[in-house]
Amino acid sequence: MKMQLAEIAKALGTTCEGNDKTEITSVAFDSRKITDGGLFVPIAGERDGHDFIESAIDNGASATLWKKGHPNKPSKLAVLEVDDPLAAMQDLARYYLRKVNPTVVGITGSNGKTTTKDMVAAVLSKRFNVHKTQANFNNEIGVPMTILEMKPNTEILVLEMGMDRPGQLHHLSELTHPDVTVITMIGEAHIEFFGTRDKIADAKMEITDFLREDGEFIYNGDEPLLAERAKNISQAKATFGFKDNDTVYATSFRSYKHHATFTVNNSEQKFSIPMIGKHNVSNAMAALSVGRHFGESDEEIAASLSNFTPTANRMEWEKGDVGEDIMSDVYNSNPTAVRAVITSFGQIEMVQGGRRIAVLGDMLELGEKSAALHEGLHDCLDPQVINEVYLFGGEMKHLYDALQDKYNENSLHYYPQDQMDHMINDLKNDIKPDDIVVFKGSHGMHLEKVVDRLR
Repeated sequence: MKMQLAEIAKALGTTCEGNDKTEITSVAFDSRKITDGGLFVPIAGERDGHDFIESAIDNGASATLWKKGHPNKPSKLAVLEVDDPLAAMQDLARYYLRKVNPTVVGITGSNGKTTTKDMVAAVLSKRFNVHKTQANFNNEIGVPMTILEMKPNTEILVLEMGMDRPGQLHHLSELTHPDVTVITMIGEAHIEFFGTRDKIADAKMEITDFLREDGEFIYNGDEPLLAERAKNISQAKATFGFKDNDTVYATSFRSYKHHATFTVNNSEQKFSIPMIGKHNVSNAMAALSVGRHFGESDEEIAASLSNFTPTANRMEWEKGDVGEDIMSDVYNSNPTAVRAVITSFGQIEMVQGGRRIAVLGDMLELGEKSAALHEGLHDCLDPQVINEVYLFGGEMKHLYDALQDKYNENSLHYYPQDQMDHMINDLKNDIKPDDIVVFKGSHGMHLEKVVDRLR
């Protein structure tokens, strides 16, 4: 982004106190990430962002948005006074989006949205200048930041959009007016705040609220909650999944240790992705659907999918310090995601004598249903397939109790959240070179620390 302060002030309906010819080259709400030519946006969170203005100045900020009436207005840099700095940043993103005018692809879903975003960006980068959401900058702060970070020559903007409350995706859809929207699936993520999967589906559908009239809605056709709601969408629609009434459906798929392969209807092309599992094949079919929307050939799409780089901590393979293979999928967790990972992990062919070991941490934000949802995972764990289970966190005690009749005491281990070091030591003493280990848990459980200690 490159804009003079005069243009920014006009876009925000305010005036600039200072040199309005100053060129702004970046925007940041974290004072530590401000660079020369940066516009600092003080956002009210656990701390008031205005308190960090000196840090922003020290790091090279050229200007700041400033809440009207807020004390200690700085004099060392240009100031644009606004009613609400976050809302002003969103308005600036809206203005810049119209100025650059890329085609917008919006992606959401209870699981798979980050992986699908990475796949879609890889597919479209073959022909277009693509800018995508970094990490998981997918909320009312992250989406405008992603927009403001795109280069002026961006042709397609691929946005991951998350939500944890009703109305959030409505707002993000209004901000971006997407040309293509994708919903990967409906699961139990954030069910604490919604109560039912029906209400989660209603909230996910908000991404289509400002879908352009000539746009397309691409969604998981195997999810009845989406199929039912899609009937109210007047724009073009396409589905992906594993049933033969989907627009794109898998006619075969196989999951190996480090990759999965699949074929689809109406195509002779074979596809391969550097991730395992049926759920990631589903994500790839979503990306295939988007690629076809933009005129990509199946051959081009296959080449892009085979080489795409997933965001960190999503089914990453690591090497352990005794030679074991470790699959780390510790960015987030919910019952649907755990079942998908365990199923995929259980399909990996083993070296003779090796064991499959699962390390599962609490699934957060499940509310009053948490105990039942943790306990309910017992049916996806079979000692003949997942030979040993380590459970970590207070909520996983419910699963531990439910597995007592299936696993013997040498194969089932439980640790409260304050016993991470104890679990690490037990894992170090237990794991053998031919074993494979999967880690799955909510980010707040910090299982990545365990992975780091085992690498």
